[in-house]
Amino acid sequence: MRERSTGLRQRSKKRDLGTLTSKTETENNSQNRLAPSASAVWVLLLAIFAAVQLAALFSPPLLDDADANHAEAAQHIAEAGDWVTLKINGIRYLEKPPLPYWIEAALYRVFGQNTFATHLPNSLALLGCAWIAWLWANRAWGGRAAFYSALAILTAIGPFLYTRFAIPEALLSFFFLLALYCFLTGMESHRPARFYVMWAALALATLTKGLIAPVFFAGAAIPLMLLSGQWRRWLQYRPFSGLLVFLLIAAPWHILAGLANPDQGHPVGNHPTPGNVHGFWYFYFVNEHFLRFLGERFPHDYNKLPFVAYWLLHLVWLFPWSLFLPAMLVVAWKTRRSWLQHLRRDAGQTVDFYLDHAAREDVATYVQRVKFRARSIWLLGLFSVFTLLFFSISTNQEYYTFPCWPPLLILLAGVVATIEEGGQNGEWTVSTAWLTGGHFVFAVVGVLSAAALGWGLWESRNLPFVSDIGTLLAHRAVGDYTLSMSHLFDLTGPSFAALRLPAGLALMALLIGPVWGLNLRSRGRHMAATVSVALTAAVFLIAAHIAFARFEPMLSSKQLADTIRHDGSPADSFIIYGDQSDASSVIFYTHDFLHKPAYLVLEQCSPHGNGSSLLWGSCYPDAPPIFLSEDALTKMWGTGERKWLFAQDTNQSKAEQLLAGRLIPVQSIADKTLWTDRPVK
Repeated sequence: MRERSTGLRQRSKKRDLGTLTSKTETENNSQNRLAPSASAVWVLLLAIFAAVQLAALFSPPLLDDADANHAEAAQHIAEAGDWVTLKINGIRYLEKPPLPYWIEAALYRVFGQNTFATHLPNSLALLGCAWIAWLWANRAWGGRAAFYSALAILTAIGPFLYTRFAIPEALLSFFFLLALYCFLTGMESHRPARFYVMWAALALATLTKGLIAPVFFAGAAIPLMLLSGQWRRWLQYRPFSGLLVFLLIAAPWHILAGLANPDQGHPVGNHPTPGNVHGFWYFYFVNEHFLRFLGERFPHDYNKLPFVAYWLLHLVWLFPWSLFLPAMLVVAWKTRRSWLQHLRRDAGQTVDFYLDHAAREDVATYVQRVKFRARSIWLLGLFSVFTLLFFSISTNQEYYTFPCWPPLLILLAGVVATIEEGGQNGEWTVSTAWLTGGHFVFAVVGVLSAAALGWGLWESRNLPFVSDIGTLLAHRAVGDYTLSMSHLFDLTGPSFAALRLPAGLALMALLIGPVWGLNLRSRGRHMAATVSVALTAAVFLIAAHIAFARFEPMLSSKQLADTIRHDGSPADSFIIYGDQSDASSVIFYTHDFLHKPAYLVLEQCSPHGNGSSLLWGSCYPDAPPIFLSEDALTKMWGTGERKWLFAQDTNQSKAEQLLAGRLIPVQSIADKTLWTDRPVK
């Protein structure tokens, strides 16, 4: 009787199959007509990209510390033609892989040594992430999710903020996303070429950030292979020929760098001494990878976020799209019993499966999409979780988890799009109230933020505009300025006098955009509501960049470089009282004028860790004699050609005491002062 009943049900499904399929195809065609075309989508995406990203290619000028440091390394490559050993201010810089500097050096030869050429790789890498996200989400969820994924990557706060200066995270994220996408599509489509692209992307990621590239990729790919049963077909991934491709791309530089920078003298332990220093292979693989992970790297010139702040800040980096995180968690909970259902190769190979789903759309297309979607969720989720857990244990900066932001934003976009469309093929349905709730929180945050901005503008209404915002900031030294966002905590009420335009623009965006979007959401116009989130974020980010550029006097020393070029001569010498990163932008912008490294009033090869990134290179016997003691500075000051002396606020009193009565002030901006040893004509 049970077999007969099953047969009757199957025949009943078959009788209605034609009608249901026809009806579903009509509904799908209607939905496709309502969806914007790919060309229209990309017109909007490129417009947002241009509005949010292009300004960073021209202003502000290169910043002191990492931004200009990395530009100096590229500058050395472009001028010296040494593509193996990176150098900053004439000193070996062995701690970073070379690909970002190679790209910048090539661009310097085309566009010149400027902000545009330095920051262009970051902007293009972010656009590349948006493109791959669009391809991936379109295949896994459909056109709406693809649109939202690219929008989210282009308008989230984290990707915007950490493409303002030259760090490799955006480029690394592009290569990771490309490798993961080719891994999954190669598995699904049985295209060997995709796996070779995957291996090449991993090699390029290794040349961008180091050994975390294969480690992070394996942390996501291997568990997926085990869960899906694809490990049995391990030869499809071209492990031997693919590994050869990886080594052909990634290995040569590592070998050449090791040969060009061998051990010197008789190094013992992890603290180098003058003439006794480990070479590239130890420094790069042991000190920069293994010991950095353990927090034992020397010098200890970095910090680690508090545990709670580390996790909560991701709500900021993914904002405003993190507002839909509760909806994603609800979907994950509702589907918890079917997480593994469509992972395996034989998923869906039953008669009932086909009969249940044939009425919704073409059977083969549906089966292919549902499995690809399931594997996408797992792969993106595994990669994100592995990255987040890794850096929660290791030392970290706020932007170290950048590579997992695009995967998380794709997952969030997929959930939002599916809820708006009423569930994916009826498998599950989550109320749009979860989206409305997220939008309500956005409106509340917007109104409160607008009120705070309004208060700041009101408090500074009677203050004159001050071009040098650094004179209005507190110096609270949060995290001893070793965190990338430390200077945000220096803002004061009077500093709004220099931020009226961006504050007013942000106020209008946050006051109007979220409330307008909430109204659209409550009226069931979900796509318009979600697009309003992106547009509000885009206007806010434009305002944020204007504000960021106003911090130029504090974050960059280009104005001092311009003074040296205007009032000095190529025979002059530039001296920094402290670390070279304090005035790295001056070194970059005066390099083609002075044609010599800057002097540093700093202990060479310091056992106390002074000198940060240049410490190991300064211990090499052939390091240029640019390190001065205070006694040497007093003897050379006022002799020979003109000297220019730079100091930040922490060292200004020391310089003034050491050279009392012999300093001629030239210019001060923010917390930085430039002196010379003779009157300027």
